[in-house]
Amino acid sequence: MHLTRRFFTMNTLAVLLSIGLTILAVIIFVATYTKVFGREADMKEFQKVFEVRAAISEIKREAQTFKFEHLLDKKYQQELSDRVNVLDASAIILINREVLYATQNFNKIDIEKSLMLSGDRSNRDEIELDGKTYMFNRADFKLPSGDTGILLLLAPIKVKTSFYILLGIFTVSFFTVVFLLMNFWISYKFSRGIILPISRLKDAAMKIREGDLSGEISEEGEGEIRELGRTLELMRIKLKESVYLQQKYDDNRKFLVSSISHDLKTPVTSIKGYIEGIIDGVAKTPEKMEEYLETARSKAILVNAMIDDLLLYSKLDLNQLPYHFEKSDLASYFEDCVADHKYEYEKANLSLELINELKEPVKVLIDRERLKRVVQNILDNAMTYAEKTNGKIDIILRETRTSAIIEIKDNGKGIPENKLPFIFERFYQVDPSRKSGSGLGLAIAKQIVEGHDGKIWAKSAVGEGTGIMISLKKF
Repeated sequence: MHLTRRFFTMNTLAVLLSIGLTILAVIIFVATYTKVFGREADMKEFQKVFEVRAAISEIKREAQTFKFEHLLDKKYQQELSDRVNVLDASAIILINREVLYATQNFNKIDIEKSLMLSGDRSNRDEIELDGKTYMFNRADFKLPSGDTGILLLLAPIKVKTSFYILLGIFTVSFFTVVFLLMNFWISYKFSRGIILPISRLKDAAMKIREGDLSGEISEEGEGEIRELGRTLELMRIKLKESVYLQQKYDDNRKFLVSSISHDLKTPVTSIKGYIEGIIDGVAKTPEKMEEYLETARSKAILVNAMIDDLLLYSKLDLNQLPYHFEKSDLASYFEDCVADHKYEYEKANLSLELINELKEPVKVLIDRERLKRVVQNILDNAMTYAEKTNGKIDIILRETRTSAIIEIKDNGKGIPENKLPFIFERFYQVDPSRKSGSGLGLAIAKQIVEGHDGKIWAKSAVGEGTGIMISLKKF
């Protein structure tokens, strides 16, 4: 509900409630006044006024059901006279302001005054005649001749005015007090529901302007104020995400600059040295020249791989690479992976074997190309650190009730326990003397696995080899 409409509704309810409470208070006041002060006569007169008013209204309604000629009937006039006499009232029948019948004599001036006041369109139903107060009612008839017939009913009011004055003062005073209290309550409600929340929103907006995005903005208040708080909170979250993303961009840019200036410098310097050796004639024989060129080529391949890894890691870190998930059979997928790497491992005199311990087919939701990069990076590491003689890498498939577990295990010398927690960090080398690649392989693998809502970790023992574990949700 809009604030203006709500404010109008609450004020309307306040007025109506004040009127209702005032009516109830007047009833209680009248009852108490009668009981305490014994003014039964006044109350009887008060009651009689209402009874007379209702009675003459009933006479009017009955008369309007007849034709005017019926009012001129002597029998009806006698009946009318009896009824108004019981009420201590009077009845006058006129045509064109000429009196045809009257139960009590009134002078022409009073009759004319009664006709004039009863003929206006106001809600007034009392007149002063000859120093007395009368309540009146009239019924008008249109005659076929074009004349106007009138039935005028007059009843004197004898209620004492002192009680009414007291009642009026009490009614006005009570209504004023209740209305003021209701307005105070409305002001209090609006203060709690609108003014205080707006004040808090103002403080929160000031903090956001000053760059403090840590404070959560609670949804409080009424209607639009609550919506405004929700909007400001969403804005704060978006701004916080933007700041975080900007920091990520800055960190990523620094990371790329640092990597290019540090990690790429060594292989580029090496390439430059070998080429300069050829130019300067250091490699004098064809064999030596071929060796220098092959070394430069391998270093260039390494630089290219490092650049690719740097760009891939940067995009993964900034969530800029979309994933294309599809439901795949786990065993079939890793059979393909083993087939892809089989020749390479045989060439390096290493054994690569898939061990399927699944009792039934298991489906996982994966991006097939991205997960291939994970497997490749882990297998490249395993190939580097596996035993050179009788080297063996096993890919073992297992499952729990909710997850599929993939273990890629080598029979290398293993990783010391104190170094195991750091192997998924970028550029971390367990053995710096055997540095190869970009140092981002496992860091990239970790990013991709977590992009699948999976987990990756390592277990190792010195002298027994290393196992990289991947956990993916089953579908």
